[in-house]
Amino acid sequence: MVELMIAMVLSLTLGVAVLTIFANNSHSFNQDENVLRMQDDARHALREIAFEISMAGHYADLLLPGQVAGDTSLTLGVDCGPAGSPAWMYQTQATGTDLNLSLTALDNATGATAAANHTCIAGSEFVDGTDVVSIKRVAGARVAVPAAGQVYLRTNGTVGLLYKEPASGAPPVTVAPPLADWEYRPSVYFIRNYSNASGDGVPALCKKVLRGAGPSMISECLAAGIENLQVEYGIDLSDDGNPNVFLPNPTILQMQNVVSARIFLLARTTAVDRRYQNVKSYNVSNAPAYAPGDNFHRRVVSTTVSIQNIRSLNMMGF
Repeated sequence: MVELMIAMVLSLTLGVAVLTIFANNSHSFNQDENVLRMQDDARHALREIAFEISMAGHYADLLLPGQVAGDTSLTLGVDCGPAGSPAWMYQTQATGTDLNLSLTALDNATGATAAANHTCIAGSEFVDGTDVVSIKRVAGARVAVPAAGQVYLRTNGTVGLLYKEPASGAPPVTVAPPLADWEYRPSVYFIRNYSNASGDGVPALCKKVLRGAGPSMISECLAAGIENLQVEYGIDLSDDGNPNVFLPNPTILQMQNVVSARIFLLARTTAVDRRYQNVKSYNVSNAPAYAPGDNFHRRVVSTTVSIQNIRSLNMMGF
């Protein structure tokens, strides 16, 4: 009987040890998977927004943003500019001025300021205290066969017209040959307070892009778990193509001399880790220090890019 009881105790102890090892290994696997997924999503999001910002002001063979004009038949179902500025997404220069609108920014915005400056962003979906970046450009390669419903820049290197490709018939624009068509790709990056469905509590880096019938500015999200976007803009004060100062909140006049950008993303895991307590404090650019005190792992990723198209204009004295 004693031997039987000893065997039972040993078996029970061994069983508990096996279950404990299995639980710990399972937790470690899930934790590693969540952290790796967060890092992959953060790198993907950083790569995408860095490329977009670096391409700001690219209008194919045209040198100056003022050479881009909209055809009179061009329409826009849902715009994404300041209230009272119709068809703002088609404007590469501020109306009545020579101010370049290829790259504009909002620093540590609230939902109200984000919605006031970009009407396609709802204040209720916006994460307060994060940046908004608007980019206007065309694709990096010309289009052989334009697709119906898409907006293109048709240019011969001297003049350029934005137009919507019709479902049938010839495009309503006339540009002297030799000419080429380039897809127009404006975008507005921001942090949304949900990923898949409103109220899911998972923030995401999203963008408003020109798509569909109308066309309209609609939402596309790049990565879940991105809590904050912060950008510092390198301003060239000496016209030599190099940044003299990095500003997180430049004016529209200062943005005329932007040549580079530092981009910061704060990413978190989408799943909680009940065995982990985040006691760190995160200081990202000029955003207030953030001490979450929760059960999510986080990382800050960053990069610096050159904004070559606007930089070239500055160096040539435009």
